[in-house]
Amino acid sequence: MTTTEQPTGPHSHDDSELAEFGYKPELKRTLGNFHTFAAGISYISILTGTFQLFYFGYGSGGPAYWWSWPMVFVGQFMVALCFAELAARYPVAGSVYNWSKKIGNPHLGWLAGWMMLIASIVSISAVALAYQLTLPQISSAFQFIGDGTGKYDVATNAVVLATVLILFTTLVNAFGVKLMATINSAGVLIELIATVVLIVLFAVHVTRGPQVVTDTAGTGAGHQAGYMGAFLVASLASAYVMYGFDTAASLGEESLDPSRNAPRAILRAIVASFILGGLILLLALMSVSNLKGDKLSTDGLQYIVLDVLGSTAGKAMLWCVAIAVTVCALAVHTAAIRLTFAMARDNNLPASSRLAKVSPRFQTPVLPAVIIGVLAVAILVVNIRQPQIFTVVTSIGIIMIYLAYLGVTAPMLVARLRGKWQPAGDGKFSLGRWGLPANIVAVLWGAAMTVNLIWPRAEVYNATAPFHWYLRWGAVLFVAVIMGGGFAYYWFVQRHRTGVLAEHQLQPAATTTPLAAPAAD
Repeated sequence: MTTTEQPTGPHSHDDSELAEFGYKPELKRTLGNFHTFAAGISYISILTGTFQLFYFGYGSGGPAYWWSWPMVFVGQFMVALCFAELAARYPVAGSVYNWSKKIGNPHLGWLAGWMMLIASIVSISAVALAYQLTLPQISSAFQFIGDGTGKYDVATNAVVLATVLILFTTLVNAFGVKLMATINSAGVLIELIATVVLIVLFAVHVTRGPQVVTDTAGTGAGHQAGYMGAFLVASLASAYVMYGFDTAASLGEESLDPSRNAPRAILRAIVASFILGGLILLLALMSVSNLKGDKLSTDGLQYIVLDVLGSTAGKAMLWCVAIAVTVCALAVHTAAIRLTFAMARDNNLPASSRLAKVSPRFQTPVLPAVIIGVLAVAILVVNIRQPQIFTVVTSIGIIMIYLAYLGVTAPMLVARLRGKWQPAGDGKFSLGRWGLPANIVAVLWGAAMTVNLIWPRAEVYNATAPFHWYLRWGAVLFVAVIMGGGFAYYWFVQRHRTGVLAEHQLQPAATTTPLAAPAAD
C-alpha cells in the first residue's frame, strides 16, 4: 500500500496544510506574530501611501476626498475577511495564486497569480519612486540630477533614488527571510511610533474643526456628474493604498502556527492602517495653516508636515516617512518573491526549476529576488522622459491587483453558493453565517472599484500634454494585453507542463508488502 508521507519534525503541525497541495516543507519557519503583522501593514504602509497620494486626492476632490478612506476600507475589509478565512484554511506561499487555484481551478489560479505577479513588480517601482517626494524635501543633497527645476530633473532623479532602494531590497531578500523580517519589523515599529507622534502633533496644532471634510473646494464644477464625478476620481488615492494585506498569508510557510497567526495579522494590518491613516488625513486637514494653498495639490502631506511642525521637527518626521517607504518596498518585493516561488514550484513559469530553487544556505529563493529587482529597475526607465506613461503603468498595476483579488473572492462565492466551501475547523478563524454576505459585498466592491480604476479619464491617464488617445485608454489596452497575452502563453505552452516539480513534491511513503504467513511444518 502507498500512502502520502506526512511532514515530521518540530513544525509538522504547521506543515500539515502543505500536504494537501502535495508540497514538501522547504522554507525556514522563523516568523512570529509581529513579523507577519509587520509584513502586512508595511505593504499597505500608512506613511508611504498617504504621503505619496494625498496631493492627488486633495487636488481631485478637495478636503471632502477624506470620505473615500472609510469607503475603501469597508470594501477592502470585506475582502480581508474572506482572505482571513482562506489563510486559516490554506496558509501557503503565493496566497492569491494558491487560493484561486484551490477554490476555483488551475487556469483561474494561474491568471490570478500572473496578474498579481506583474502588479507586484510594477508596485515595487511605484513605491520606490516615493523617495523623490520625500528625500529632496529633507535636503537638496538628494537631488542628484540638476536642481529640480529642469524639465526632466525630478523624473530622472526619482529613477536614481528608486534604483538605490530596489538594490537594497534585492540584497536583503536574497540573504533570507530572517534578515528581511528583522529590518521590516524594526522599520514598521518606527513607522507606527512616528504615525502616533504625527497624529498627536497634528492634533495640538488644529486650526479648524472636523467639518472641513465637507468642503469640496469647488472640484465638482468641471464634471458632468458634479462632485460625485470628482469624488470617484479622488477615491483612487485611497484605493491605491489599502491593499497588500494578503502578504501576511503569503509568508505562511515561513511563519509559526500560520493558520492562526496569518488571519489575525491580515485583519490587524488593515484595521490599524484604516484608523491611523484616517486620523493622519483628518488632522492634517484640520491643522494646515491654509487650505487654499497650491502646494496642497502638488507637494501634499509633505508640505503640511513642514507647514505645521516647522523645518526641524518636520524634516525629522519626513525621515520616518522615508523609512516607511523603505520597508514598504521591502515587503512588496518579498511578496513578489513568494508568489514567483509558488508558481514556479508548480512548473507554471518559464525556467521554473531554477526560480523555485531554495538556497540551502539562506533557505530562501534567491534567483527570484534578483530577477524581480532587475525587472523593477527596468520599469523605472520609462519614468525618465515620459512620467505620464509611468502613471498609466502604475494604475495598471493597481487594477490587476483588484482583478487578482476578484479571482479569489468570486470563485469563493461560487463555492459558498454551491455548499462546497469548508472553512478551517479546530477553532480557527471562520466567518460562519456572515461568510456569504461578506463575500457578496467583497465581489461587488471589487468589480465596482475595478471599473472605477480602469475608466479612461483624462485627469488620471492623460492629465497634461502631450495628449494621446493611447495614454487615456492605456489602462484598458494594457490590462487586455497583459491578461490576454499572458493567458494565451499559459494555455498554449505552460499548462501542458504544469504540475508540482519532483524536487518540491511531498514524497509518498514507501510501499509496504504484507509478510507471508509462515510455512506449515
